[in-house]
Amino acid sequence: MTRFIVESRTDVAAVRAGAPAYRILRGHYEGEVDPADRHDAIITDLNRALRLPNGKVAYSATFAIAMPADPKRASGFLWYDVPNRGNGDVAADAGGDIRVVSGWQGDIAPQAGRQTLIAPVAPGLTGPVLQRLTDITAGRSSTAIVGGIGIGVPRPLPTTLDTRRATLTRQRSDSERPTPVAAADWAFADCRTTPFPGTPDPTQLCLRAGFDPGQAYTLRYEGKDPKVLGTGFAAVRDLNSFLRHARADDAGTPNPVAGLVRWSLGTGTSQSGNFLRTFILLGFNASDRGGRVFDGINPNIAGRLLPMNLRFGVPGGASGPFEPGSEGTLWWGRYTDRARGLGTTSLLDRCSASATCPKIVETFGSAEFWGLRMSPDLIGTDAKADIPLPANVRRYYFPSTTHGGSRVGGFPVAGEPRPEYPGVPYCTLPFNPIESETNRRALLKALADWVSTGKEPPASRYPTLAAGDLVPANAAAMGWQGIPGAPTPDGKLNTMPAYDFGPHLVARDLSGVATQPPRVRGTIPQRVPRVNADGNETAGVPAVQLLVPTGTFTGWNVLAKGYGAGEACGFAGGFIPFAKTEGERRERNDHRPSLEARYGTHAGFVARVRTVAAEQVVAGWLLQADADRLVRQAEASAVLRD
Repeated sequence: MTRFIVESRTDVAAVRAGAPAYRILRGHYEGEVDPADRHDAIITDLNRALRLPNGKVAYSATFAIAMPADPKRASGFLWYDVPNRGNGDVAADAGGDIRVVSGWQGDIAPQAGRQTLIAPVAPGLTGPVLQRLTDITAGRSSTAIVGGIGIGVPRPLPTTLDTRRATLTRQRSDSERPTPVAAADWAFADCRTTPFPGTPDPTQLCLRAGFDPGQAYTLRYEGKDPKVLGTGFAAVRDLNSFLRHARADDAGTPNPVAGLVRWSLGTGTSQSGNFLRTFILLGFNASDRGGRVFDGINPNIAGRLLPMNLRFGVPGGASGPFEPGSEGTLWWGRYTDRARGLGTTSLLDRCSASATCPKIVETFGSAEFWGLRMSPDLIGTDAKADIPLPANVRRYYFPSTTHGGSRVGGFPVAGEPRPEYPGVPYCTLPFNPIESETNRRALLKALADWVSTGKEPPASRYPTLAAGDLVPANAAAMGWQGIPGAPTPDGKLNTMPAYDFGPHLVARDLSGVATQPPRVRGTIPQRVPRVNADGNETAGVPAVQLLVPTGTFTGWNVLAKGYGAGEACGFAGGFIPFAKTEGERRERNDHRPSLEARYGTHAGFVARVRTVAAEQVVAGWLLQADADRLVRQAEASAVLRD
């Protein structure tokens, strides 16, 4: 950290009576990384980046900080929440905690409302770039060459616009052999206003015959001048080290929270959780000022490494074909990966050597098994035995949940309109309504207590091979009983190819240069949780909605249309409601007991929710405020109302 620049200060009221008022600071900071420093040398291509006169490499990133307006009201906790694809903000906190977000993903262009990083560039370097494009609108003749999910970021510029030095293929399904597109039939060009071959443009792909939304197009070319994206790890390290330890920056600008931070904690969800896992693996929890950066972390719904410390990496990807991320070290305990020849590794190897490992509370749910290849994290690449957890790691599984849990929640019934899942609007089954944030909030409090007082969190609860919880991903092995009119889980697992990305990739660290496309050496076996007679999972920390169910809740769903229709629907879970009455159940030939048989009346249902919620609070899985809210939702629900 060399300069810390506050660009705005906003005072905000307390979130409730008795809580502190807050001040929100926004701005950017500048830093330097040293290719000769052992802390930074692991950053891919850093030694080829443009340098300052002092031999170091510069970066800058945005930040936002929420802190009590009265420093005496600060709790001593700093929570750093890793933004997801640039989306992150801060707000007043009821308990006096300092809240921080900052930019780290260097392929997102600076823009209002996003946290971004300006990463250094390594000019003159080249390497293979591969990008798949799907669901392109019918009739379009050109499309932007972008990667990742969500906002989509521009891919690197090609070294030449000569299509004879690149390849483009198309296919109607991932199981179909790709068909090459002749070099004369496509161009690096913009054809939106000019017919093929269009206006030359290295950021656009133009197809003479136009695009077919039912096909996937795979473009492979040689890219140039990579951004040194791995700098994002150093940027997060440097900011949090500065806030915790420094009095001022190099120019004398005071640290606004100097002396207020006793404990630092990092949280990240999905892509951001993968960031934290990789941050620990690559050794960035060792502060350049001495000691650790984060005392505790919560990687949430994250089962992969972040493909960022790569030349031409795509941090915004998510387990698609040819995407790196599930290669390398995936486990907290030490495990020998014989299937891929990676030797014995752990995500904690580097922090163990430097005595900078944090306390870790890992949380995830069913969709991570089905869509994000979580299985090897628990049972390795041979699926033969459970990998024991180290003493500083707790693992909690949220059964029968979608990716991140529902943002709507409640207790739906058959025929009740339900909001669609943002970004996945075409699933066959209604969206899974089970929340996971309710249980996660209680576990984040347990993490804070563990870090600050040493109070041990509850014992880990997750599915294991030893308990018979993890089985092959098919109906027979899972104990899934057919439900009339509903799909089965067969064929809904996102398989895990054993990719070989070539000799220039340090696979165990997911660092270096990946050959594209990779060679496929086989398939890694995966397992998923078994289910009960209702079709609901049983292992882990169940939500109240699962303990008092209104239907079957799945971590998988079926894509209704578009490329891959009939296969898994992204990372969305599904909901198959119970019949209301026993008469309706018998008419449908549904083996699952009706709501009437389970709860009798609406009042009986509410009473059951109230009892179970209270039990969850006593067990430490639920905060009282969330328990009260769930009871109110049950009272307002349509369950067994006339």
